[in-house]
Amino acid sequence: MSLPKTLAEDVARNLVMVARLIDEDPEEAYAYSRIALRLASRVAAVREAAGFAAYATQRYAEALAEFRASRRMTGSVELWPVMADCERGLGRPERAMAMAGEPEVQKLDKAGQVEMRLVAAGARRDMGQIDAAIVTLQSPELASHSIQPWTPRLRYAYADALLEAGREDEAREWFGKALEADKDGSTDASDRLAELDGVEFVDALGDDEDETADAPEAATADAADRDERGDEPGKD
Repeated sequence: MSLPKTLAEDVARNLVMVARLIDEDPEEAYAYSRIALRLASRVAAVREAAGFAAYATQRYAEALAEFRASRRMTGSVELWPVMADCERGLGRPERAMAMAGEPEVQKLDKAGQVEMRLVAAGARRDMGQIDAAIVTLQSPELASHSIQPWTPRLRYAYADALLEAGREDEAREWFGKALEADKDGSTDASDRLAELDGVEFVDALGDDEDETADAPEAATADAADRDERGDEPGKD
């Protein structure tokens, strides 16, 4: 669907703001997405952006509705995994699992299929099926030494599931593998490894600030003590 030039420019500006803010300020991104939606609700890209903004703010029912609308307009299956994850967010992991078995999954590209596997494993964990979640994540993509964009998250999810199952040594190994693949810091694998090794991080700057803040109070207390004893500064 084409829009008049001025309207198209207004919509584009709002979509740019959604993309810019969705990670650092999802609520603000959501507000921009609502503006774009009011301006051009019949544009698939607008419905998709509105869906992701709602998803980022945990408005899962709204996000699912927007993703479904976008899919109806385009016929694309690429939103299938995030739609399934919305079902998880709504407390319906059984529906997410059902979606993992639908023919649409076979139409996804490799990244989409890995994402669907992650969602399915999460749904298994939601249902308390931790061993099944571990098996779900075991795949050629997990075993591969090739580093792909999804590799850190897949390894991290596997490590986290192993840890929940009480398999700490294996979890440590896979958190390490996730860290090796995570060049952009998309996971907190390093922190999880540190926790497993009993390492505690101390905020030295925060401690210095606390000591500085306490200093005037200590000086005041010392002065009060001197007054009570009749002492003066500089005298022994």
